[in-house]
Amino acid sequence: MEEDFKHMVRIARKDVDGNKTIVNAITDIKGVGKALSGALCTTLDLDPNQKIGYLPDEDVQRLEEAVKNPQKLNIPQWMLNRRNDYETGETTHLIESDLMMRLRDDLNRMKKTRSYKGRRHEVGLPVRGQRTKSTFRKGSSVGVSRRRG
Repeated sequence: MEEDFKHMVRIARKDVDGNKTIVNAITDIKGVGKALSGALCTTLDLDPNQKIGYLPDEDVQRLEEAVKNPQKLNIPQWMLNRRNDYETGETTHLIESDLMMRLRDDLNRMKKTRSYKGRRHEVGLPVRGQRTKSTFRKGSSVGVSRRRG
């Protein structure tokens, strides 16, 4: 049993720790959260509490294919991270560098069109309507200053 253990498992261009459980190890991949990793384990009939280092190579391969394209496993659309894409209108799931590049492109598009969200991103202020009186301050805090001397 000990000779079958792999300390590092490569899934979707990412090395994950073999000592972690399958559910937690998959979440190390950027773009995969707890809900999606649990759904992938359920649909692939894998024990989510098993350590990923003991997983056979065939199951690792199935898991990698599922992470790259969860639509093939009939994962619900609300679990995917790229719904109704701006250019194509398709619903896809992106991971790792593809996700970061697409996010950067989205932010640059918003900044270029001078949308409200784009301007807030440029200045470094909150985008989604949070209050800014006391939070999101960079540097000194606001309050009553005490007299020195």
